[in-house]
Amino acid sequence: MSFLKKIFKSKAGQSASPTPQDNTQTDPSKDPNMVRIHDTYGREMFITKQAWRDSVLMGNLEKEKNNPDALYSIIIMSLQDGFSTEVLPYAKHLSTIDTNPERGYITYAVTLLQLKQYDDAEKVLLQLISKYGETGTALTNLAKVYAGQGNDARAFETLWRSLALDPNQDNGLLWYQAICREKDGERGSIEAFQKIAALPGSWRAQIWLARNRLEQHDLPSALALYNQALSAAPHPVPGDLLQQISGDLGNNGHLFEILQLVASHYDPRTHGLAVGNNLIKAHFDLDHLDTAQEIVESLYEQKRPDWNQTLSYWTNEIAKKRVSSANKTSPPDFELTILSLAGPVWLPTKSAASKLFPAKLAGAPVIAFMAGTVEVDASEKTVQHQLTSDAGRISRAIPLYLAERIEFSTTVTTRTLFPYVVKPSPAFALMGTRIEDQAAAEYARQDECIADYIVTTHLLKSTPPWTIELRLIRTIDACCVMETQSNFETDAQRTATSASACLEKFENALRVYFASGTSIASIQTPVAYQPPPTSSLPAYLVCSEQLLAIRAATMHKGQRTLYAERDILTGQLQLCAQLPHNIPARLILFQALAYLNEICPHIVSEFKERVNTLQKEKPLPPAQQSIFDGLFSSLFP
Repeated sequence: MSFLKKIFKSKAGQSASPTPQDNTQTDPSKDPNMVRIHDTYGREMFITKQAWRDSVLMGNLEKEKNNPDALYSIIIMSLQDGFSTEVLPYAKHLSTIDTNPERGYITYAVTLLQLKQYDDAEKVLLQLISKYGETGTALTNLAKVYAGQGNDARAFETLWRSLALDPNQDNGLLWYQAICREKDGERGSIEAFQKIAALPGSWRAQIWLARNRLEQHDLPSALALYNQALSAAPHPVPGDLLQQISGDLGNNGHLFEILQLVASHYDPRTHGLAVGNNLIKAHFDLDHLDTAQEIVESLYEQKRPDWNQTLSYWTNEIAKKRVSSANKTSPPDFELTILSLAGPVWLPTKSAASKLFPAKLAGAPVIAFMAGTVEVDASEKTVQHQLTSDAGRISRAIPLYLAERIEFSTTVTTRTLFPYVVKPSPAFALMGTRIEDQAAAEYARQDECIADYIVTTHLLKSTPPWTIELRLIRTIDACCVMETQSNFETDAQRTATSASACLEKFENALRVYFASGTSIASIQTPVAYQPPPTSSLPAYLVCSEQLLAIRAATMHKGQRTLYAERDILTGQLQLCAQLPHNIPARLILFQALAYLNEICPHIVSEFKERVNTLQKEKPLPPAQQSIFDGLFSSLFP
């Protein structure tokens, strides 16, 4: 996405951005006929403007037609999207009911201007002026009327009168500067800003003059102009003022100055992502990672789905930089252990949902599944911190999934074993070589619940498709009694089909062996256990592995071992919306919420409304629903 390549955002397109391409055929966000929306579960969707008009816009206009503030907001957004014809009667209505008369008249006049109904717009503006007197905004729009009527001289004279009344109109100021620039070039542009800056109460022209001083490498003069602007501006300071100051300083490499001038004025509720993004980047580039993350958190709390992609990007970048910084220090001594998980990751022993699944008989055979080994090149065989990779996630997700499938299709109980770093900082270990059969058997027999067999899966990822090797080892003598392998595509177009085929092959191979050479028998799958369909399997695997990471994080309260918690919960919520009757999918979400409630309850509280909507819009059968209602009540009393 383009925001990944941006530097600092400032006014008038001063950010670096990729070369424009025609992506309308593949990317709906580039199609001018599409509107971006987010549903209750945070899923980004696109619908045509016509569909938006018919299914959303007209209903909202009618619903809010007697609520001036809400109606104004809808009209302004609709004008930006090109729906001037549709909102015209509502803009006219607003002009008669608005408690802010100038806003109502101006909105009606602007709508008429968009429709090039200049004479009607002139009548509306003159009526406003006759009732309430001249204002800068009214005169600027009247100047637009005269320009539209072809009377440029009158338009220019009216424009200047508007600036004399209010020199800080962004639209009017830049229009005046553009006229002067067209006439006298760069000199005319600077003189226009200087002329406006000399007017009483001016502050906006100063920040444009400051940009010019930065381009001339005159930082002291630029800072003096910025301080003038901040002193004269209203409070809270307008967001576009802070955005331009931080953007221009950032693009010229003056990071400390951003913090000195902007940080003390910033409020996430008032100034939002546009200013917050620049402050995050300044702190990030200065290695103030904790402060950068604090700003990210404050912006997440505003519950704006359209910001989530940018905030997720920064969360990941901050995490990467922390890891990179840790790897620059001398290699520490590592202490490893093996974590053991009983049964499915989403069904802890004391879960209220356990009653939905039949208990295993005492003395049932035990099968362990070993995770966390990936073949790597010799050049990669170094001890280092790293963020979760696709290979690491797959190395844990496959044993997790096989364990739950065998748990619910045979008479065995299952355990899943994970190599885990205890020191210097907690994390899952990704081993670079295959675990030998003898070592795997010893791990399985040292567990609190001694396993009769252990299944190892080892990932070979030198060239796509990746190859996964599975070995079934009898633990009493460390003998490999069955082995097989399968390919695993990483290409997005084929991952679902490939993953399903791979896991089905492994499960069938295990069940065939158990049926032919052991006392392990197949059983009927419990009604409450529904494996995900092929199309949803990749998302299910990811969500399961992320739940494992959350469970592990609860062992280290006070230490930050997780990142992107909101992205994780959003993905799990969307999986539930995709599979509304799937008990394991919903348990993944609810167990994640329960664990996160122990370590970051403020994040969990942000999801209350969305989870409540899931419960109401996509209910389960009564017996199952009552369990989840109880879980919801315990999370959100």
